[in-house]
Amino acid sequence: MVMVSSTMLELGTPAPDFALPDVVSGDTIALSTFAGKSALVVMFICQHCPFVKHVQDELARLGHDYVPKNVGIVAISSNSIETHPQDGPEHLKEMAETLGFNFPYCFDESQAVAKAYTAACTPDFYVFDGDRKLVYRGQLDDSRPGMDEQPVTGKDLRAAIDTVLAGGTLSPDQKPSIGCNIKWTPGNEPEYFGA
Repeated sequence: MVMVSSTMLELGTPAPDFALPDVVSGDTIALSTFAGKSALVVMFICQHCPFVKHVQDELARLGHDYVPKNVGIVAISSNSIETHPQDGPEHLKEMAETLGFNFPYCFDESQAVAKAYTAACTPDFYVFDGDRKLVYRGQLDDSRPGMDEQPVTGKDLRAAIDTVLAGGTLSPDQKPSIGCNIKWTPGNEPEYFGA
């Protein structure tokens, strides 16, 4: 396990488009799927990572709290199934159904979407406003598995979403997420990985 932090994509960046299969429904999910949503949350997660397991119940709660408030949410797993078959679509589907995700969970087999977002770790979070400009990237909250035992509250991500919904402006002082590195297919590592 290699622990890395978010690349902290530049605020104001337009949301990169994508078209990925939802592991539960089989539907193709794209940026246009969330047209008309007041905000969009994109999270890069996976099935096996201890950092994701530590917060997965809160991710499900986020969906149940914010999807009804006209917030689009999509989870994406970009881990290589060559090296980590436990992150294959069938395992992601089981995870989504067990946790009761009410948002799409997509599989990024080519890893192109992770690269477009400069995602580096699981979990990695992005919040885009109604114009699909990046207003937040970073951590869910201060909790980490097996470390300081801070409670999992989702406070940083929740505050970012709440500010967007209220029409406010977020501080650029944002803490990066920390987690396991995305498991790149050998030879497919992005230039920013490990930077």
